[in-house]
Amino acid sequence: MHVSLTDKLDEYVKEKVATGLYNSASEVLREALRLKISTEETVELKLQKLRDAIEPAWQQAENGECVAFDMQSIIDELDQEITSNA
Repeated sequence: MHVSLTDKLDEYVKEKVATGLYNSASEVLREALRLKISTEETVELKLQKLRDAIEPAWQQAENGECVAFDMQSIIDELDQEITSNA
């Protein structure tokens, strides 16, 4: 596989290798990809939990029922849950 990087990204990778924390550019890129995947999974988990939390309200709205819904408390709860699971 061949990967092309911008000059800025290339310099960043070289700097990381120069710190001694990584043995090669490949290690830097693998770590970056692992972090990107983890971030995407976390975002998808949050979105699914929000969808699950909102679904009962949608059902009640479709039935003409009113329901109180505090989005901020749900976001805070999800952030707390995600943080504690990380």
